[in-house]
Amino acid sequence: MRRTGLFCPIDGRCGGCQLLRTPYKQQLRAKQERMEELFADLIEDRSCIRPIAGMRDPRYYRTKVVSPYVAVYDRRARKQRVLCGMYERGTHRVIDSGECLIENQEAKRIILTVRSLMGSFGIVPYDEDADTGFLRHVQVRVGHTSGEIMVTLVTRREAFPGSRAFVRALKRAHPGITTVVQNVNTRKTNVIMGDKECTLYGPGFILDSLCGLTFRISSKSFYQVNAEQTEVLYTRAVEMARFTGGETAMDAYCGTGTIGLVAARGVNGTPGAARVIGVEERPDAVADAQNNARHNGIEAAEFVAADAGAFMRRLAERAERLDVLLMDPPRSGSTPEFLKAACTLAPRRIVYISCNPQTQVRDAEYLVQHGYRIVEMQPVDMFPHTPHTENIVAFERVEA
Repeated sequence: MRRTGLFCPIDGRCGGCQLLRTPYKQQLRAKQERMEELFADLIEDRSCIRPIAGMRDPRYYRTKVVSPYVAVYDRRARKQRVLCGMYERGTHRVIDSGECLIENQEAKRIILTVRSLMGSFGIVPYDEDADTGFLRHVQVRVGHTSGEIMVTLVTRREAFPGSRAFVRALKRAHPGITTVVQNVNTRKTNVIMGDKECTLYGPGFILDSLCGLTFRISSKSFYQVNAEQTEVLYTRAVEMARFTGGETAMDAYCGTGTIGLVAARGVNGTPGAARVIGVEERPDAVADAQNNARHNGIEAAEFVAADAGAFMRRLAERAERLDVLLMDPPRSGSTPEFLKAACTLAPRRIVYISCNPQTQVRDAEYLVQHGYRIVEMQPVDMFPHTPHTENIVAFERVEA
């Protein structure tokens, strides 16, 4: 039988992608149809649904690569060997892989080099069941435009004998590495990152450019793993906001401020908002957002550490004006309290970005029932070869 799509030797076992055997154009067509079906009952004019934005080359797009390391006994060789790669679908078993069709190639090579160096430096992989060993995970982040590379070694304890020599050996093998960080996770958990960190080499972060702005990325920063499609996503979202230069906008669930800063700057020569208020629950993300604003010289954006729903309610109680609401909630979607406050504030336009269109359509139904209509929808393929689709929906307030 003639094979279609891409070939991967561990396809069907690995939990990373599920649609490799489906030709990419067919994947895009299926995702487009799925989005249209989901929103069919809420959209009055189907011409407002834009074609899904796919990738020119849907390979090697993940600029953040994370791998566990685990020791297994090789009966044929009669010795222990270390596996690294992805988890088997639906399990916590590691499948050894030497290459991956969706991960950045240099990042993958660094993952493999770490494994090859472990024996020489007496580094033992972590055993989750026994809570023993040293190296738990390695995370590699590559700047899409800058090319800067950060390697984060997640270890079970803080003491790291021979760390300087290990970093030198890693740098010799990969001169492009710009910083190495040790993250310490002492808990018996499958959560990857711990709370304590130290920088072993370089500045402890990388810089990357997105939509003409520069962002500082640390080991725990939220930063989309597909930078090429993130440019498409944020550009389209800000275009759909239809800023004219005088608006007050809110960036809810703002994370490190990426969308809000792009909204303040504007895209493709069009003006941004006059004022952007970014709201995020995590203080560390707000600190990153404030640093990113200063680094890019953007004074029109301010960032607040608060629950987005509670902050919206306070704005509504003070009868403050909000022209545009940008929202990018977690996979679980927004909350009834947030949506109620949004409808009370009644911005003229809401742009809702979602990584889970099923919860997005639930929230969209609430907005449509409370004075809004959908005027534009843009699906974006952020994760080729997986069933996931990112989706942007623009709402306008229906004038009484």
